[in-house]
Amino acid sequence: MSIYVGNLSYEVNQEDLNEVFSEYGSVKRVHLPTDRETGRKRGFGFVEMETEAEEDKAIETLDGAEWMGRELKVNKARPRENRNSFGGGGGGGRRNDRF
Repeated sequence: MSIYVGNLSYEVNQEDLNEVFSEYGSVKRVHLPTDRETGRKRGFGFVEMETEAEEDKAIETLDGAEWMGRELKVNKARPRENRNSFGGGGGGGRRNDRF
C-alpha cells in the first residue's frame, strides 16, 4: 500500500518528502509523477512506508497540515484506474466475441 500526498508545491523534491515522512517511520519509496509533455511535477506524489501502522500515523498527522505554504491532502492511495492510451474506450475496431 502507499500514501497519496496532494496539493504539493511544485518545488518539492523526493528528498523533501522522504525527510518529512521519515519522522513517522521507515520510508521505502517516494515517487513524484511528472507531466509527460513538460516534464514538470504534477503537484502530488506517493510515499511507501515499511508498515501500515507507520502509514496510518503519517496520514493522521499530515493530512491538512500546512507545508511549504500549502495545506496537504494525505490519504491512502487508491489503485490506479486501468486506462487505455486512446482515451474514451469502446467503439471502433473489431470485437473479439464476434468471431
